[in-house]
Amino acid sequence: MWGWALLPILLAIWGTVGFWVVYAMSVANGSVNVTVGFPYISTCGSDPPQSCIFSQVLNVGAFLVVWISCLRFQQVRDWGGPCALNAAGLCLGLLCALGASLVGNFQQSNQLETHLFGAFLAFIVGVIYFWVQAVLTHRVKPQRGGRWIGPTRFCLSAGSTALLVAMFTLHGLGLRSEAAACEWTLALTLFLLFGLFAVDFRHIESCSLRLQRRAPALALELGAASTQTLAP
Repeated sequence: MWGWALLPILLAIWGTVGFWVVYAMSVANGSVNVTVGFPYISTCGSDPPQSCIFSQVLNVGAFLVVWISCLRFQQVRDWGGPCALNAAGLCLGLLCALGASLVGNFQQSNQLETHLFGAFLAFIVGVIYFWVQAVLTHRVKPQRGGRWIGPTRFCLSAGSTALLVAMFTLHGLGLRSEAAACEWTLALTLFLLFGLFAVDFRHIESCSLRLQRRAPALALELGAASTQTLAP
């Protein structure tokens, strides 16, 4: 069913277009000066009015990440994937979503410490999340996404790790423009990795949430007692 496959595609398009809109607005109103170097994503989204767009892009993106992470967790569980690793992947995905929300709502010009903590969750935890997904793709048999999806996810995860290391290294050396270019490339690569879940989600036929009322304690005790048999 291709309906659920549109969800990760929507996230990839929403995040990519939203970031470039924020960049265009910051350049147009003079908030950033591209003649002195390429700006960081957070620099583009730190001043109004583009900061409002930046917040909305990341808040909606965080909601979609939560949805996708829960769907992926349930899908891998239904396919018989390793439970502990799958649960770890769910937690990492939710932390990545939390980080994106913190980055969008706590701009670096107002609350730098919280903003950096959110960036840590969004980027570093996000990269770890996709390494977990690459392992899960390899462990789940048969690979319903095709033989190419596993190597592709692995290569993009390795590229994300290289970009992350390069970003910190270049920033530490004072090469801010080059580090910002790595940051942008890393963000777009993460959006692409989320978009690749469309290959997996097209196999989802239906998804439903059911709530079951808990039985009273007395009924549970009577039910347990009725199943016991007396020894002869």
